[in-house]
Amino acid sequence: MDTHAAAMDAAIDAAVAARRLRAFKRWMRAHGVVCSDALRLDASESGGFHVRAFAPLREGDLVATIPRRACLTPRTTAAAAAIEAAELGGFLALTVAVMYERARGKESPWYAYLRMLPDCESVPLVWPADEAERLLAGTELDKIVKQDRELLCEDWKECIEPLLSSGELDVDPDDFSLEKYFSAKTLVSSRSFQIDNYHGYGMVPLADLFNHKTGGEHVHFTSVSDTSDSDVEEEEDDDESDGSTDDQSTVENNTNSPPEVSINDEDLEMIVVRDANEGDEVYNTYGTMGNAALLHRYGFTELDNQYDIVNIDLALVTKWCKSMFSSRHARARASLWRNLGYTGCTSQEAEYFEISYDGEPQLELLILLYIATLKADAYDKLICVADDLIVNEEHDSIGSVVRLVKATNSNPNFELDGLDKMPDVMKLLHNKNTSSALLSLADMRESLYDSNTLEDDEEKLKNCNFSKERKMYHSLVLRVSEKRILNRLRKYASSCSKAKKRKHL
Repeated sequence: MDTHAAAMDAAIDAAVAARRLRAFKRWMRAHGVVCSDALRLDASESGGFHVRAFAPLREGDLVATIPRRACLTPRTTAAAAAIEAAELGGFLALTVAVMYERARGKESPWYAYLRMLPDCESVPLVWPADEAERLLAGTELDKIVKQDRELLCEDWKECIEPLLSSGELDVDPDDFSLEKYFSAKTLVSSRSFQIDNYHGYGMVPLADLFNHKTGGEHVHFTSVSDTSDSDVEEEEDDDESDGSTDDQSTVENNTNSPPEVSINDEDLEMIVVRDANEGDEVYNTYGTMGNAALLHRYGFTELDNQYDIVNIDLALVTKWCKSMFSSRHARARASLWRNLGYTGCTSQEAEYFEISYDGEPQLELLILLYIATLKADAYDKLICVADDLIVNEEHDSIGSVVRLVKATNSNPNFELDGLDKMPDVMKLLHNKNTSSALLSLADMRESLYDSNTLEDDEEKLKNCNFSKERKMYHSLVLRVSEKRILNRLRKYASSCSKAKKRKHL
């Protein structure tokens, strides 16, 4: 495409966005959504929308109120009766609501709002499978995206197809296709808020126009009647509906205003929590998330994200242990570790350990490596006193590590009293064996990526055209971030080893 054609397309896109924004502002006025004159809604060059401060904003300012009846939820949609009859709940129920209201077109009360949304968010879930596999190989999202696709296909087969077959919804089957389900799912995952116990999760017009900035939000979305914030990290909950029998809306509802909801209808509010100057973009926050979570759920990443982590699967640790010792040794040491009350993190039937942004390994991983590399006599000692060392929720982590190290130390004069800080206690687990293990695990974890080095990826990222290669850009940010953490893990392991050597000089 030549420069002139590209400019023409950009101008057309800008004109379309401007028309939709004007229609949305009219929609807000008609449905009681109040947006402060101190905020300006603008169209972005990328085709989306954002919010800027038209005047200085000060902490505590109320900048928007949104009636709950204006929100698109499983309760307010015209498909509410069908959703309840199918006993759908959580994000699945909201996804059906979004699909149905989109299918209604101009008949939907949320037509002007829905036209502000993209067809789908560009999250890895909807990337072409081969492209996602190539760009995400080795990253934290590699397996997760594949699992997501499988689970969503099951949901569609088990819940959406029967709903269509039931005849409860008078829609074109194409509007409820697997592709449309995936698209709606990305919008729900990236834009919904938890409103209250009655509505559950919902699409909140205006509130979802604020972009995210980790640790730099200006506004906070809150419910007047709720004690908990609504933008907490949401866990997908597809439990059954609560069985309410109120007759708030049915699939036959063809009105052009959102149905009345009699329960818990106080306005939702956007409150300023950090000052902003005139002209600044005004940000919300989606929570403290690393780049894997941001890309997975929202389709973007942030350079130098301090909440980044890298996971090392227990299976990888077991593989390392078997390569250094024997399968029997690996099983016995892992079994003792579990019997002492330790576990890793768990997700979708996988167990793993987190490496923090600073390269610090999870305590449970250090303990496992410490036990795995104990000499036979120290291991036998630990076996003898294991019943006295079992940890539970009432035991503090510091005390449990101190007792573990004390039980396995051969020096009878070894003194550990007075340790009260976790970093100091974690140093007790450091020795040349655990340091060597961490270095090996860092190498094994990095081998899961392609053959490019960190320097190769950094150079690619530097030369990547963000506006034209967004998938490439964000996948590179993710990969570079993870590899840098693995480098910090190596430095962490090496520094611990050097510190031990200096002590023995």
